[in-house]
Amino acid sequence: MAEENLLGILTFIKNCEGLKKTLRTAWLSNGQQEDTAEHSFRLALLTSCLLPYFPEVHPQKALEMALIHDLAECLTGDISAYLKPDATVKVRDEEAAFQELIASLPIAQQKHYLELFTAYNHDATPEAHLIKALDKAETIIQHNQGSNPPDFSYAFNLSYGKKFFNDPLLQQLRAQLDAETQKKLEK
Repeated sequence: MAEENLLGILTFIKNCEGLKKTLRTAWLSNGQQEDTAEHSFRLALLTSCLLPYFPEVHPQKALEMALIHDLAECLTGDISAYLKPDATVKVRDEEAAFQELIASLPIAQQKHYLELFTAYNHDATPEAHLIKALDKAETIIQHNQGSNPPDFSYAFNLSYGKKFFNDPLLQQLRAQLDAETQKKLEK
């Protein structure tokens, strides 16, 4: 590996520290606000657990997509889906930020990551569709597991990302998550 490639990778990794400092509108069970790196890690772990049940999905692409799907938030910050941001503007801004973040990587890696990121944003591959569903699932899991503020809207969970749960196993997962949310709403 050329030294410039290694230095570019190190620059990329250092820049991605921003994900650890980007807070989400979700809380951990101890009441601490979740950061985007924590979310991305648990999404990758959930993906790893469920990959054996999705043989049509390329495992490495899915795991890489889970890890990078929110990387742009290092620069853009997290914009809660609850706020219903303009999707076109959000994708445009995140794609520009993502390209800025990966600029130090070797060209082949830039191309690879950009393809994965773009596929995710446009729900363009089986991997993207699975990660979109699991991204929503992980968020709902955290909402239900978290020690949230008194005005937290659990009702949001019941409609959040529902269109991505169209596989029988994903529908089963969604039914479980919705049942957990219902219990939160009944309290």
